[in-house]
Amino acid sequence: MRFIFSFLLLFILWVPALAQQISIELGKSPLPINQYYTVSVKLQDDQLKEYTPFPEIEGFKKSTRFSSEKTVTVGGVTNIIRTYTQNYAALQEGDYVLKPFSMKVNGVTVQSQGMAIKVTPMQAGAPQGPNPPDLIEPQDEQEPAREEIEFVDKDDNAFLTLYTSKEKVFVGEGVDVALYFYLAEADQRLLDFHDFANQIAGIIRQIKQPHVWEDTFDFSEITPENVTVQGKPYLRFRLYEAVLYPINLQTLKFPQLQLKMIKYKVAKTPNLLTEDRQEGFKTFYSREREVEVMELPPHPLRNVVPVGNYTLLESLSKRQVSVNNSFRYLFEIIGEGNLDAVMPPTPAATAGLEFYPPDVRQEVTRRSGRVLGLKSFSYNVLPREPGTYALENAIEWIYFNPTTATYDTLRPTLKINVTGARDSDALVLSRDLGSFYNIITNEDNTLVSLHFFDEIKRYTNFILVVLLAVSAFVFLRNKA
Repeated sequence: MRFIFSFLLLFILWVPALAQQISIELGKSPLPINQYYTVSVKLQDDQLKEYTPFPEIEGFKKSTRFSSEKTVTVGGVTNIIRTYTQNYAALQEGDYVLKPFSMKVNGVTVQSQGMAIKVTPMQAGAPQGPNPPDLIEPQDEQEPAREEIEFVDKDDNAFLTLYTSKEKVFVGEGVDVALYFYLAEADQRLLDFHDFANQIAGIIRQIKQPHVWEDTFDFSEITPENVTVQGKPYLRFRLYEAVLYPINLQTLKFPQLQLKMIKYKVAKTPNLLTEDRQEGFKTFYSREREVEVMELPPHPLRNVVPVGNYTLLESLSKRQVSVNNSFRYLFEIIGEGNLDAVMPPTPAATAGLEFYPPDVRQEVTRRSGRVLGLKSFSYNVLPREPGTYALENAIEWIYFNPTTATYDTLRPTLKINVTGARDSDALVLSRDLGSFYNIITNEDNTLVSLHFFDEIKRYTNFILVVLLAVSAFVFLRNKA
């Protein structure tokens, strides 16, 4: 029984020891800005075979890596402790946080709780003890010597292109303009974006055209799309997209655009103890583009008609109404084009029908380089005389269709049937006579004499004379 107890005790002590064979050790804090912060992986009696990347630390840049080995003999038992360390160089002074992270080392997942890191000003005359700190200096001799790694510049399959959906457009016709960066899936580790926010702001300024109506596609982040180019898988990054509607005959000219990217060289003979990539830069260029703008064919309304591909959807609140009872007519334009430029059709004067200004509603969808939507005009109509009215005689909407290069007209097809008899009195009462007549019911209707204000004026003059006499009497009495 005593043997079993001793065996269990040894087993309990031995299990934690196994768990501690691989561990993560974090550097010190605070530390001067001219010293490295370190994250180390320690292994006992084992070699480093495989591991996941060391964590990224905000405010720090990964620098060199090195390894060390220590042999410890206790009670006749010799253990070899190998340490693999990643150096981090602080970019500036301040307070930073290394968030909790995990690494997979030799198939074992090791956790770290992270820590707060304080970077202080440089210590120019820091004392050098037996173990001097790692200084961020090229001539640092404390770091173990490493074999020089040869890096090679691999060819990348990537390109920058400005896409235009059309080479020629009519005035007012939309053209989709998009800036894309294509990168082969196999070359993802070779390229990365550099200072993108500042670069794209300058690029967009070059794309902007002074004589267009711009409908920009909004997107909050740059996410890759999987596409195929000449049978090969690529990642496509949409950097900018808008539909442009030229407002005059000036040609749309887009200059050569450039985008600076981080380009990595790769190690010719990579190993686990050194960086396998070396950072550099490469600039990509797009081709110049032009879009010719054509004038609309001759027409009396050439300078004011909207341009696009549209259809009509209409409805009536009632198909039959009686005289002096209003109804609503919905004239809805649906299609592709610059809906902001679509104005409500003006109803023609129609005997027996009164049209009031419409309520307007607009919905726009931006998708796949197209601006689609609808614009509806809801008219209140008051019939004054009985009869059957074809609304096509009252409303029409003329536009230019760039697909057919012809002018077209949207006309209603519905009819309204008005019943009853004409009522002249109702016609007068139903009219809006203005705000002056709207307050009649709240005003006093007592008759007032035409000479009322003359009498008030007479009494007022009499009172003023009495007051003047009293004032003169008081003044003379006090003077005496």
